[in-house]
Amino acid sequence: MKPTKRSISRLLLGAAFASIFAIGSAHGQALQPNQTLGFSNGKLVKFTYQQNYDCVDQPRDDLDYNGMAAQSDSGEFQTPICQAGIQTTVDPTGKRGTDFSILYVLVPMFSLNDDQNPDDAIPCPPEVRSSTLCGRALGNTLIKLFGAIPEAYKAKPLVSTDCPNPGSPPGTCTMHASTVDLGKVLVALGKLPAPAKNIFLPTPNHSHVIENSLANTKAIWWEVVPVLVTDPADWPSEDGGIKSVAELKEAEREGDAVQVPSNFFLFFSSHKMAGMH
Repeated sequence: MKPTKRSISRLLLGAAFASIFAIGSAHGQALQPNQTLGFSNGKLVKFTYQQNYDCVDQPRDDLDYNGMAAQSDSGEFQTPICQAGIQTTVDPTGKRGTDFSILYVLVPMFSLNDDQNPDDAIPCPPEVRSSTLCGRALGNTLIKLFGAIPEAYKAKPLVSTDCPNPGSPPGTCTMHASTVDLGKVLVALGKLPAPAKNIFLPTPNHSHVIENSLANTKAIWWEVVPVLVTDPADWPSEDGGIKSVAELKEAEREGDAVQVPSNFFLFFSSHKMAGMH
C-alpha cells in the first residue's frame, strides 16, 4: 500500500520533491525546445512535438455556450476552445470513435503548503485572451473553491513537473494551448453551480504518463486526458508516485485521482530514454 498524505510529513515531502525537481531540471537541459518528458511503465520517455495542438469542435457542439450549435456559429472558431469535461468522438484527422492513443496529463490539485497567498498564482502573460482567469484573481478564486492554491496553478510550484519546459514561463508548454476551459469540470466537481460556462484558466503545471506499449511511437495524434491528482503521495518522485498507467489506475481506485475527458489533442512522437528512471 502506498503511504497517504496523512502519514507523510510535509517536511519529508518537500525534501523528496526538491530532489526530483533538481533531477528533472538536469534532464530538461538535454531537451530541444519542441520536446518534453513523460513516464511510461516507471521509466522516462521523451516526446517530440511535430506540429501545433488541436481542440476538436464538432458540428453539434456549443463550446461557447451561446445557444448556437458550432455548425451555425462561425464565431465559435475564432478563438480555440480547449475544453475539459467534454468527450469528442473524432480526432483531428476525422477518425471516429473514442479508442484513441491517450496522453494522461497529471495535474497536481493539492497544495503542499496550504497556500493562502493569491499572488502566488500563475500571472497573466501579455498575450493571454482577455477572459482568462489569471494572476491575483485566479489565486483568490482557487482559494475560495479549493481552500488553497493547488500546485497546478502556482507560478513556482513545490513539485517537479514536465510542463512548463525548463526556463519557460508558468502556464505554457511547447506546442500546447495556453488556456483550458474548466467550466464543465468545476460544475462536475460541485465547485460551481450548473449550468456550466466558459472559465478559461492558464494551462496548469503538469506531468505526462502513457501506456508502456506506446513508449516508442512515431508521431501521431494523442488524446489528452487530464487526471486530477489530489494526494501528494501519488505525485511522481524518486520515492514512488504515478509513473505508469497501472499506478494511475490504482490511484483512481483509491479515490486519489480523477480522470477528465477533453477535446484536446497533441501531435508528437515518443521514445524511451535508456538508463533513466
